[in-house]
Amino acid sequence: MSRPVRVRFAPSPTGIPHIGNMRTALFNWLFARHSDGKFILRIEDTDQTRKVEGAIEKIYESLGWLGLEWDEGPDVGGDSGPYMQSERLDYYQSAAKRLVEQGDAYHCYCSSERLAEMRAEQSKRKEPPRYDRTCRELTAGQRAQKEAEGLASVVRYKIPFEGITSFDDEVYGYVEFQNALLDDYVILKSDGFPTYHLANVVDDHMMQISHVIRADEWLSSTPKHVLLYKALEYNSPKYAHMPMTFGKDKAKLSKRHGATALLDYKDMGYLPEAMINFLVLLGWSLDDKTEIFSRDDLIQHFSLDRISKTGAVFNAEKLNWFNGYYIRQLTTDELIERVMPLLDAQLPADVKRPIDTEYLKEIIPLIHERLKLLTEITEFVSFFFVDDIEHKADELIGKKMTQDSSIAVLEASLPKLESLAKFDTESLEQVLRPLAEELGLKTGQLFGTLRVATTGKTVAPPLFQTMEVLGQDKCLKRIGLALEKLKGMD
Repeated sequence: MSRPVRVRFAPSPTGIPHIGNMRTALFNWLFARHSDGKFILRIEDTDQTRKVEGAIEKIYESLGWLGLEWDEGPDVGGDSGPYMQSERLDYYQSAAKRLVEQGDAYHCYCSSERLAEMRAEQSKRKEPPRYDRTCRELTAGQRAQKEAEGLASVVRYKIPFEGITSFDDEVYGYVEFQNALLDDYVILKSDGFPTYHLANVVDDHMMQISHVIRADEWLSSTPKHVLLYKALEYNSPKYAHMPMTFGKDKAKLSKRHGATALLDYKDMGYLPEAMINFLVLLGWSLDDKTEIFSRDDLIQHFSLDRISKTGAVFNAEKLNWFNGYYIRQLTTDELIERVMPLLDAQLPADVKRPIDTEYLKEIIPLIHERLKLLTEITEFVSFFFVDDIEHKADELIGKKMTQDSSIAVLEASLPKLESLAKFDTESLEQVLRPLAEELGLKTGQLFGTLRVATTGKTVAPPLFQTMEVLGQDKCLKRIGLALEKLKGMD
């Protein structure tokens, strides 16, 4: 019988989670949910020198924003804890000791200075950098002498000189490496902390991880892990290596391509639904046409055999398209709930708090279709809430219009708008459309001048609906101020 599915996301708190990290988390989470398995969060904090303050909290926040809840982890517990590697040192040291005792690993006493000189010489000879195995065959007496001298040591795994190490990958199929090309790598550092290679193997075994799903940059490290599993007599998990993500220029993804910390996208106004849909398509597809997936769709359809071997391209424009799509799927009430914190933080202090939700319900339908980022909301709606707007005289003068013709538009509009008993879209259209013909203007010219006069913007929601929501008093006041601005240009 196959093992129950248990997968893990094991970030290091050496930085803030970025797009690549979170794609790995998403693929693991989807596979766990599709398979009725467990998604485990493990913090790999053995590199104490590079640990970043607050990084663990950002890991929790990033996963939480995407809704990737974990079944076991440092904060929720579980039967396989502890889930912080720095709390598991005894396990790694015990495994390293066992490997040394059975002849599969050895103590290396080479100083960092000697190793640097060795690599420099190898570089001169245009050889790949690797340990020269000076300490591999030290006798017991030689080791005892070095210990007596107080020399610090690391533990290195003893790679076989010949043969191949192979494994089956769920994405790449059969993979093999020549042992002669592998290095005797460090598994335990002199401070007693393990390297990634030893720690992840010991932890994955003890946490009964069934599948290791990670980026294919780890593919070349996998033979080292396979050898460790064999030496420690552990059952090896199945491997699935995801393709790298590149920018449009086919270079490795970096900040210049738009990739940054995941939470930066939250701050920029992206929806988690859009981000999940975007991330899953960076290396996975259901077919050659389906692009929109709900969370339930993804859980139903996600499988490892649909992961591509081809590198994925990070396309910021596509992410924006997804975000606009998912914003449009929100109801008015849902969108208000998402943008309310932004409006509360960004609208001027003199705007009454709490912000009028019923008023927002009139406004949101006017701008809903145009919104691509949640953070655009304040720019789109601020003129509805403030008492005074700024008129730019040059914007009040529309295309192929003059100061005089713009003044004429406003002067002619005021009495017609003042006379309206009902200030709604239909009534506004009935009086303003004929006015353009009376003034010998195109409707776009007249509407453009009124748009700037009433909103302070050259681009705004549909004019009549906007004026209706603004109300008669506010529109008349603003048109009057715009008229003063135009007349004061002389």
